Amino acid sequence: MSNNNSRIVDIRATTVTVPLQAPLRHSNGAHWGRFVRTVVEVETGDGLVGLGELGGGGASAEEAIRSLKPYLVGHDPARTEALRFMIANPTASLYNNRTQLLAALEFACLDLVGKRAGLPVHDLLGGKVRDEVEFASYLFFRYPGRDGAGEVRTPEQLVEHALELKRLNGFRVHKLKSGVFPTAYELECYRQLAAALPGDKLRFDPNGALGVEESIAFAAAIEDLDNDYLEDPTWGLNGMRRVRQNTRIPLATNTVVVNFEQLAANVLDPAVDVILLDTTFWGGIRPCIKAAGVCETFQLGIAVHSSGELGIQLATMLHLGAVLPNLNLAADAHYHHLADDVIVGGKLRYSGGKIAVPSGPGLGVELDRDKLAEYAELYRELGGYPYDRDPGRPDWYPLLPNTDFADPDAAGVPPALQAAYDSYPNARN
Repeated sequence: MSNNNSRIVDIRATTVTVPLQAPLRHSNGAHWGRFVRTVVEVETGDGLVGLGELGGGGASAEEAIRSLKPYLVGHDPARTEALRFMIANPTASLYNNRTQLLAALEFACLDLVGKRAGLPVHDLLGGKVRDEVEFASYLFFRYPGRDGAGEVRTPEQLVEHALELKRLNGFRVHKLKSGVFPTAYELECYRQLAAALPGDKLRFDPNGALGVEESIAFAAAIEDLDNDYLEDPTWGLNGMRRVRQNTRIPLATNTVVVNFEQLAANVLDPAVDVILLDTTFWGGIRPCIKAAGVCETFQLGIAVHSSGELGIQLATMLHLGAVLPNLNLAADAHYHHLADDVIVGGKLRYSGGKIAVPSGPGLGVELDRDKLAEYAELYRELGGYPYDRDPGRPDWYPLLPNTDFADPDAAGVPPALQAAYDSYPNARN
């Protein structure tokens, strides 16, 4: 039974933008050289602060978080199941989908409960079954960074980048984010990647950009490689089902099975073999654990998905990965693309392709207040960017299936991106 001092008294939200080593391209647009994230702080009466994080930011995101204060003040952070219905009641989701807000609040509440009990979050969730979580390298086609370096456009650049990441971090699994260039060109890139990394596992993810027939043809062209899975080659459960019926490669998704109703549909009529569990998209760590239990029952594979995390959400991914007995695939993370982080001690480190599960109370990470202030100021100076726009193709917008791929011969920094670089404060790299 909690006392009044252990109940929530305040909630704060701070939007930050943290630089990337280079802009990341994807089938829907690009990350324009930085991530925009919102850091959430939930405080209790005795001064403890729990941390959460969600993607995007700005005045509207911060106001959405602050608007939940009347729901939260006086609430016991240990009552996370009640929190689910307070914030994201499924019957109201048609009008007010707060799933990602709920996730950030759940992270913070679990962090608070762990800090108060002196226990890491994984001990609150059944105890860890592994001390480290393995990650795949997350390979993107990239524009050059602010220093003109870091471009990944050609097969040779992709291979060089992957080998360097393997040397630095020890990755043994490699995932190519695709759907940017013509499919035949990306096939050549993928095959050269496989040739350069013998004995390592591969993944290919065009974010649903391909048509069904094109997906089937692509799967046939890579069946001889050592593929973990083919992720979201096309859009929709039925499209994925048709591809699955025509390939031996397991299919994975983080787009067409992201809630329990979709998971049930996939169990009844399988379209996907591997469910990628994202602590944000599923509404928190606990729903991911529930989903993993369903997958264990029906012999579906699982992996931990990345939605562009800083260190706070990475910690939630690590605690999730620590407690899942049926996790036998490497997790995804954008994390190695970051130039910095907002947590004390800087970026968490890879060793042998793995990151150690935090052992401190709660999530096991703390805010670096100076870094939080620095990157909040950088956001105020730079603002956001259009995630669904490619700076090299200002009049382009994504279609499903994609029929307007980028030109692989278009090298260099596009004017829109150069303008963004020019607006960066000179003191920051």
